[in-house]
Amino acid sequence: MSRARIRRERVLEHLTELRRLPLGGAPEPAFREKLRAELVSGQLTEVMEARETPPVRGRRRAPRRRRPLVSQLATFGLAAGMMISAFATYQSVPGDSLYPLKRAAESTLVHLSTGDAERGRRELESAKTRAKEVASLLGSSDDGPLVSETLKEMEESTRAGISKLERAEPRSPKIETFAHDQKEAVKPMLKELTEDQLAQAEGYLSYIEGLVVPK
Repeated sequence: MSRARIRRERVLEHLTELRRLPLGGAPEPAFREKLRAELVSGQLTEVMEARETPPVRGRRRAPRRRRPLVSQLATFGLAAGMMISAFATYQSVPGDSLYPLKRAAESTLVHLSTGDAERGRRELESAKTRAKEVASLLGSSDDGPLVSETLKEMEESTRAGISKLERAEPRSPKIETFAHDQKEAVKPMLKELTEDQLAQAEGYLSYIEGLVVPK
């Protein structure tokens, strides 16, 4: 496996774990320890180099140099800064300065996914995130345009995800589960929406209700 591919898979793994964090939530201790250990100890780099460079017979391995304390502290500070920035990014909502980074990370996860089934699931996760963002925006002073835009993006992600998932896994139970969860998330918002926003939300609810197979 090439070094570039290993790095790509590791980045995707971390992005996936961060993506699972609830809006406004905190990371699991196990994930914090795992990321800190990899960044501080340089274990990931050593593993990649070991895979890429086979040992040569008869050649003595040079002793590994220990990094000075200042370098270790700098690395730890960088790792901590990256973690804090990542958490703040995934807790951001439309209108925040870090929100474009959040959307870029979501888009990267979708594009790095292998196959329509995985891409579809990630699109539906994005739609769920948009619903949470709408709920957090309601009542704020500048919620009008942001709520309308976020509702639109929620529907776009939903339609894209459903299309991909139906193509890869026809009659997947994940679709009905998603529709039920989104209905429960969007319905409580209706009484707080403006007339135009209400029309958007009701059209969305009508669409996802059509995804549920009648019993």
